[in-house]
Amino acid sequence: MPRRRDIDGSTSVPTFYGAELRWKREAAGLSLEGLLEGSFYGKSYLSDIERGERRMPLDLARHADRALDTDGFFERHCEDVRRARRTGHGEYFADVLEAEKCAKTIEEWCPDVFPGLLQTPECAAAVVRATHPLSLDEEVETKVNARMERAEIFQRSHTTPAYWVILDESLITDPILPPKGMADQLSRVVELTDRRRIVPQLVLRKTAPHPFMIGSVMVMTFLDAPPLVYTESLHSGVTIDDPALVEEYRRSYDRLRAVALSPETSLAMIRTAAEGYRNGEHPNRLE
Repeated sequence: MPRRRDIDGSTSVPTFYGAELRWKREAAGLSLEGLLEGSFYGKSYLSDIERGERRMPLDLARHADRALDTDGFFERHCEDVRRARRTGHGEYFADVLEAEKCAKTIEEWCPDVFPGLLQTPECAAAVVRATHPLSLDEEVETKVNARMERAEIFQRSHTTPAYWVILDESLITDPILPPKGMADQLSRVVELTDRRRIVPQLVLRKTAPHPFMIGSVMVMTFLDAPPLVYTESLHSGVTIDDPALVEEYRRSYDRLRAVALSPETSLAMIRTAAEGYRNGEHPNRLE
């Protein structure tokens, strides 16, 4: 049995958990493929868990305990990883936090608020205070920091995820922040677009009826897993993986994209609105 390597217990829970799993696997003389034998998971999935980048599903934790003879250790602690990952987020959002980091593409429709991945700290704080008016300042700060950490996916290499977002005109014309805050929020969208990290489109108020007149949606695809859909209301959210229903959402999103303004026109309008707010002007309508 190889000499046990020191594992830094001060690291994050997912990183510590993954490091312990890797040590147990190597101590048992198993490769990634060897540990996965008899399971339904792939090598890259297990490698991500060992690096602390994915949580351990319960069935895989039980499989690892059997294969490594660890007396239920990984099953008992896999929920700790799940809880650690969703700090600052609702429990219902845990699957999305993991999925968006591994996504190949993310397509989002946000009719009422700028999506969390695009929010500036000021915008995030305003949304948190509006939806959780009794939250203490430190609780608001925790939630805002959690949203900023999500946006780190745009600082990674330029490969993934490809992010497409459709925004309602009201987000541009009906400010929820002071003029400078609105200018900063819109400039954030412009900056990410200029860096080729996102593709934005706008849906105008005068647009004919479309499939998503009610509700928001996030559609995610992956290289190593089936696509997922996430929908959200005020204090809850639902992750959908049923293939037929996912396909319905994707068709509806494509129809929405067809009635939206082109990415080029949308970006020009967002840029103009940002400059207007910066100069103290209020764009009442974009068209």
